[in-house]
Amino acid sequence: MEIYQKQSFKDSFKVYFDRRMLRILLLGAISGFPWVIIGSSLSLWLKEDGLSRSTIGWAGLIFAVYAFNYLWAPLIDRVRIPWLTNKVGHRRSWIIIMQLIILLSLIFWNFVDPTKNLALVISIGLIIAIASATQDITVDALRIEQIGKNEGKSMQAGAAIAVVGWWTGYKLGGVVALNSAEYFQKLGIDNYWQITFLILGIIIIACNIALMFVHEKKSSERYDAQSKTDKIIQKKLGSNNFLTPIIAWISGTIAGPIVSFFKKNGFKIALGILGFVFLFKIGEAFLGRMSIIFYKEIGFSKTDIAIYSKGLGWITTVVFTLLGGLFAIRSGVIKAMFVSGILMASTNLLFSLLAWSGKSEWLFAIAVIFDDMAAAFATVAFVAFISMLVDRTYTATQYALLASIGTAGRTTLAASSGAMVDWLNGDWGIFFIITAIMVIPSLVFLFFIKNKIKLSEK
Repeated sequence: MEIYQKQSFKDSFKVYFDRRMLRILLLGAISGFPWVIIGSSLSLWLKEDGLSRSTIGWAGLIFAVYAFNYLWAPLIDRVRIPWLTNKVGHRRSWIIIMQLIILLSLIFWNFVDPTKNLALVISIGLIIAIASATQDITVDALRIEQIGKNEGKSMQAGAAIAVVGWWTGYKLGGVVALNSAEYFQKLGIDNYWQITFLILGIIIIACNIALMFVHEKKSSERYDAQSKTDKIIQKKLGSNNFLTPIIAWISGTIAGPIVSFFKKNGFKIALGILGFVFLFKIGEAFLGRMSIIFYKEIGFSKTDIAIYSKGLGWITTVVFTLLGGLFAIRSGVIKAMFVSGILMASTNLLFSLLAWSGKSEWLFAIAVIFDDMAAAFATVAFVAFISMLVDRTYTATQYALLASIGTAGRTTLAASSGAMVDWLNGDWGIFFIITAIMVIPSLVFLFFIKNKIKLSEK
């Protein structure tokens, strides 16, 4: 059950000026940027090198690692990076290592031709996805830990700012990627995408420098709680030999976060939450996976896409994410998710209209604005929802579990998006109608569990 109290609009907006929000903005940007690399940039690179829609769609299966990062999230919660953890902190040390892996992968891409060695291109993309998914575990934990346990309003505001940061990293990174590729292509450089990836690598370096300004609390509370769980398991094991502490540590690391989640919510409600999380953004994912291919096929250039989908889309997303955060603060996160779900379904239909009308810059702009508005509302409500469900003892693991279940629905099912367009014989209008219908099952789940979810919104 949601517990919240009405505030004036001015009082609600003040929470955005908390100093911690600037740190959360940066963390969001660090999290969103890799999606530019393995999302729109990789898709367009493969498209312009002559690969089919189906191949590009199936290549998107590399995003599936985001759906399974909860499998190694317990290790991120507990394993400390030698030397680096003591220097920069537990969370930040993991982020730095993952950023370094992404940077090296971009350099390797510079020497690969996808038409000659597609498997290697996808393999490197998979490495980037794994590093990014691992980074996300730590980024989300560090973001949540910036806010106190009982600061429900600040948590929702932080969710909005995190989304703004994510889209800032994704949209502005996309502007850099697309305009750089266009620039080098016009210069007559054959490997213009490979050079673009080196430029994106410079942004990775800048992100690492900026990360040093994000405060990380040196608290032993999490470690103490985890050790307490280990000792309880040791006692239950009965025997006392050199293997007992190891078995207890492994059991506590893996089972502790899951047991905590089901114990807090109850078995049936926990399953309902997982069902909702899995289904909520499937329609958006189908649209997103094929959108840049759709734009290209109806005649828009990379510069057009950069201006309307990335630049204009970023401004729209920032504005409506902040408004979405205020809506969630004032009306409650559950109501915000119902509203955003309906908005997502409705705005997908605008792309059907664009598909049937042909190339139209004003209709393209309208579709992008309303789609980004709906996505902003949906994402901030979703992030706030799962952020408020986690146990601080297992912040990284529980958030990763919920987020990756949501990603599982988006990536595994949306991988067939290109095949669906081909099956529809390129009828983009019908495709977008189908994506609109996809949101309905998740709202049914939410309706049945809405009064039994334990959230605190103070």
